[in-house]
Amino acid sequence: MSNNSNAPGHDDEAHTGPIKNPKQLLLAVFYSFVVPIFVIIGLVYYVTSANKPLAGSVNLEQSVLARIQKVGAVEIRDANREMKSGEQVFKAQCTTCHTAGVAGAPKFGDTAAWAPRIKTGFEALWNSALKGKGAMGAQAGGDFDDFEIARAVVYMANAGGAKFPEPVKAAPAEAAKP
Repeated sequence: MSNNSNAPGHDDEAHTGPIKNPKQLLLAVFYSFVVPIFVIIGLVYYVTSANKPLAGSVNLEQSVLARIQKVGAVEIRDANREMKSGEQVFKAQCTTCHTAGVAGAPKFGDTAAWAPRIKTGFEALWNSALKGKGAMGAQAGGDFDDFEIARAVVYMANAGGAKFPEPVKAAPAEAAKP
C-alpha cells in the first residue's frame, strides 16, 4: 500500500476535526455532558417554579365530596313560616326584569303591556310564572312557595289593570282521626 498523504493536492487538514489538542478534547467532553444537565435543571425549575395547585389538591376532602355527591338533594323548609306578600315577592324576585322591561318582560304598571296577558286569565299567568316563558326562568321550586308566586302574579297583574282576587292558601288537610 502506498501512502498518498504526501501526494500533491492532498491536504492533511481536511481529515482532522475541530479538536486540535487534548485540552480542547477535555473541554468538549466536559461541556457536552454539563451543558445538557444544566439545561434540564433549568427546564425543571421553570416548570415547577409556578405554585399551581392541581384540581382538588387544595382541600382534597371537600373536592372529593363535591365530585361524588348525589344528583338530587332534599331541602327541608319550614312549612309553617309566614308567607310573603305579592309585593315582597315582586321586590325580591321579579323587580329586576319587570321594573325595567328587560328581555320583553311587561313593565310593572304598564296597562298596555299587561292587557293581552290579563285576557289569558290568572291561571295562564300563574303557569307562565311557575314554568317560565321566553327569557323568564321557571319560578317553581325556587326560593318561594307556589302560593307566594301566585300572590306576586296577582300583585303585578292588578297593577297593570287586572282585578284578580288575592289568592287564599288552602287549609292543610286535617290529620286522619283515630
